[in-house]
Amino acid sequence: MATGRYSGISTIDGGRGIATTQTSANIRNAVQTGKIKTTSVLLKQSQRLDIIAGQRYGSPSLWWIIAAASGIGWGLQVPAGTILLIPDSPGDAMRFIG
Repeated sequence: MATGRYSGISTIDGGRGIATTQTSANIRNAVQTGKIKTTSVLLKQSQRLDIIAGQRYGSPSLWWIIAAASGIGWGLQVPAGTILLIPDSPGDAMRFIG
């Protein structure tokens, strides 16, 4: 999966374009309505979303799933003390791309 950090459009497998704003809203809504199961984590000093995604999902490029689910925007560095909502499975979040 290729994702442009600063672009308005990203691509997923097969080259299908996704609008990051709509995808983020879809994932956040699915978390809020219980359609995506998450684990809450209190972010510690010096932790970054890409490192957490690599540890949880095996791919740091999936950091944006955590950002979208947590409603924190598209930054990789988030202040310590932020509560992250990490989807238990990245595949659950992928269902809401579109």
